[in-house]
Amino acid sequence: MVITVKDYKEIRQRYLRGESQRSIARALHLSRNTVAKYCTGAAVPWERKITERAPVALTAEVVTFIQQCLAEDEIQNVHKQHHTAKRIYDRLVAERGFTGGESTVRGKVRELKKTVSNAFIPLAFSPGEALQVDWGEAVVYINGVKQTIHLFCARLCFSCMPIVLAYRRQNEESFLDAFVRTFAQIGGIPEKVIFDNGKVAVKDGFGAHAKKQAGYTALSAHYGFDALFCNPAEGHEKGLVEGLVGWARRNILVPIPRVFALSELNSRLADRCKNYGDHQIQGKSALVRDLLQEEQAALRPLPLYPFETAKCSSVRVTSLSTIRFNTNDYSVPVDYVGRTVGVKGYAQTVKVYLGGKLIASHERCLGKHQSIYKLEHYLPLLEQRGRAILNAAPVRQNLPEDVFKELRTHANDPHEMMRILRQHCNLPQQEVPVITDVVLVQSVDLKRYDLLGGGKQVIAYGH
Repeated sequence: MVITVKDYKEIRQRYLRGESQRSIARALHLSRNTVAKYCTGAAVPWERKITERAPVALTAEVVTFIQQCLAEDEIQNVHKQHHTAKRIYDRLVAERGFTGGESTVRGKVRELKKTVSNAFIPLAFSPGEALQVDWGEAVVYINGVKQTIHLFCARLCFSCMPIVLAYRRQNEESFLDAFVRTFAQIGGIPEKVIFDNGKVAVKDGFGAHAKKQAGYTALSAHYGFDALFCNPAEGHEKGLVEGLVGWARRNILVPIPRVFALSELNSRLADRCKNYGDHQIQGKSALVRDLLQEEQAALRPLPLYPFETAKCSSVRVTSLSTIRFNTNDYSVPVDYVGRTVGVKGYAQTVKVYLGGKLIASHERCLGKHQSIYKLEHYLPLLEQRGRAILNAAPVRQNLPEDVFKELRTHANDPHEMMRILRQHCNLPQQEVPVITDVVLVQSVDLKRYDLLGGGKQVIAYGH
């Protein structure tokens, strides 16, 4: 029975004057048990005992699922890409039909992890005023191989609309490409971009004294925004995007995704960021997508000339029908041997041009001192030199082991071997150009033969 503070005072005073519990109970019309509970001051009526029973929604199956999520984090050992209580709750609802409250799950996760929540400083911006950007890392499986990729994260400061792009490397080409793609997606340019002091953007100094890299200087000039840099160890100066990096890892990349290509991952990231527009941030007056429309009206227009994000160079095609870019050799069709071509190295690809025409394209190699061949580039020469087929590096690099074994069974039949090579390249017989007038020369004599001309196709060999 719950009594008032006035009753409690009366019980205590009567008891201290020596009155019996029976007499107090009769006088105050209370039960003797109630008087016995309060007369000695061992309990007070204004405190309530908190019920410590487990919530009904936390069944053994639910608790086991939570423990499995936390155990998976331990196995993967990716600290920045782990399950949060929110992510576990979302998975319980989607995968287990959980009908309990999010706070129930949070309490259980807190009990199991013994963690405390982080605090973030709220910021306020005008429409079109600023964009915050940052880099982060995440672990994914691409074609079954576990690898670390780099996330370019950008967030408009007024609407809080996120953009997340995945790259294999955090270099200048990726950095510039990410800006071009981001501005295209949001449909305009903010007044300023806030970034930290990463080497891809800063050549020297930090904060207000930072000196921009040449590429970032050209980008900011072309798009007309002010490039601002944070002070060292002051992540709160771009707190919106700091939170975005963690949000992307926890909400999009947990469980760790398995994709066939980086483009597939970027499609997944784009879809989730688009869906974020249906979210309303606490303290904001409207949905993110509605605020984005308001902000887009305040953004500056995109320039008419597309910004070139590639590293460009002019090189001569070697006698092995390759060009070099960043220590790696990439093949081109053999009929361009000895020609000077233009090379553009993008974040994901390397493209080779001659007279404005694209003559070769490769996925960019992230290693060093590697040779990357496309088999179809060498088919015309292999057609003429059938005895070299089995030992040709482009053949061995591109053929699966089972196809190469089949090729070896026809070692004495060059025509059959060429048929297998064309079939592997998905080229019919007539699509492989045949070199009918060929001069084979040592590469040291290549310049002299170029000057001779005479309408002959020159194929150089050796070094």
